[in-house]
Amino acid sequence: MPARADEFNGMWLRRRLAALLPDLAERELCVAFSGGADSTALLAALAGQSGKLGALRALHVDHGLHPDSAAWAARAVAAARGLGVPCGVLDAKVARGRGDSLEARAREARYRLFEAALRPGEVLLSAHHEDDQLETVLLMLLRGAGVAGLAAMPELVRFGPGLLVRPLLSRSRAALAAFVRAAGLPHLEDPSNLDERLDRNYLRRRVLPALRERWPAAAATVSRSARHAAEAGRLLETLARADVERASHGTALAASVLRALPPDRRHNALRFWIGSRGHPLPSTARLAEIAGPVLAARADAQPAVEWAGVRVECHGGLLRLLPARRAAGSRSGVAPRAPAEIRWRWRAQSTCPLPGDLGAIALLPDAHGPVNLAALPATLAIRWRRGGERLTVAPGGARRALKSLLQESRLPPAERARLPLVFGGLRLLAVADRWVDESVQAGRAARRRGRFVWRQAARAREMC
Repeated sequence: MPARADEFNGMWLRRRLAALLPDLAERELCVAFSGGADSTALLAALAGQSGKLGALRALHVDHGLHPDSAAWAARAVAAARGLGVPCGVLDAKVARGRGDSLEARAREARYRLFEAALRPGEVLLSAHHEDDQLETVLLMLLRGAGVAGLAAMPELVRFGPGLLVRPLLSRSRAALAAFVRAAGLPHLEDPSNLDERLDRNYLRRRVLPALRERWPAAAATVSRSARHAAEAGRLLETLARADVERASHGTALAASVLRALPPDRRHNALRFWIGSRGHPLPSTARLAEIAGPVLAARADAQPAVEWAGVRVECHGGLLRLLPARRAAGSRSGVAPRAPAEIRWRWRAQSTCPLPGDLGAIALLPDAHGPVNLAALPATLAIRWRRGGERLTVAPGGARRALKSLLQESRLPPAERARLPLVFGGLRLLAVADRWVDESVQAGRAARRRGRFVWRQAARAREMC
């Protein structure tokens, strides 16, 4: 049955957005505008509701992968302006490497640009629709994805400084095309959409027509399954979060707590822990190795598993995540490529970048923090271990050797040399975000408190 133009229009879109965004009237909207039929329908429908919505703009990404891409960008800008919507162009640099998908690299480059261009609180609107969701679920099935992959594309998710919203996931490609035809809207046709060497195009052109001939409602029913998978994924995440919190030992996990979990829950907790730290997930085989032999190793052993620049290591009964590139050669006890000292005027710059893959250390205001900000000198010095460092951790206690504290902490030797040490003159004031010297600890009378936060390379961007 052909789609009708009234299956999609501006009034329907405004109601859908209002259901997803209760504060819609106060939100600035930005459309990811390729210039194709789908994003043209989205932008035109929004433009037709301009008096009832907040500020609206569009962004077009020129991937530079086709000789005519610059001309397409110019046509997209002209089409947006014809609708009364300003449109900017973002130039992507897509590396043409081997072994991975050009589609995936282009998509990653596109989203990086959108994330960087989005304003605080702004909503990025994508024209992904019901048929896109069907294609995504099928591709995920063919790649052996788990529940998170089968949940496919969510309608709303946090994105950079704002939100990413896909309001058209219940509308078909045919309905959007009918809207564009009825309105006589010009749009682009990307010839790469005909290239059946690309997985999504092959699926769209060869597989889905036969699928729909047998099951006409396939897009709607598979989208419903994706919503069920998303619901199951949220429940699994809640369970994983609770298991990880029980096993947490600082930034590490207690191997004994993980071993006590049933295998399925252990895998679920490990996936959540790795993903929540900003790392790519390991393959099924590597995850099984972490959950099995690594966790079962003797306490004095130091087994490890590496993948995609990440290393999971078990030492002293604790499981830790480390960047893989520094695992070899870092056992010498010397911080990699660290300068002798970094001067840090913390009042002017709350975050101090560190060299190499050491990330950054920040001093953040915190009403319950352990640091008395008034006791700190205006300029701090960041150094690394040379031996002989001492500090007083317990109020009124004895000064203790940092070496002893580190041994008691069960931190692996490779990690000890990486810890940034905060000095005030010659006195050691803090060891990363682990210990604070008595001289700058916040007592009850302290009015201005804070805490040191150290994030290594994978997490340092969160503080900058």
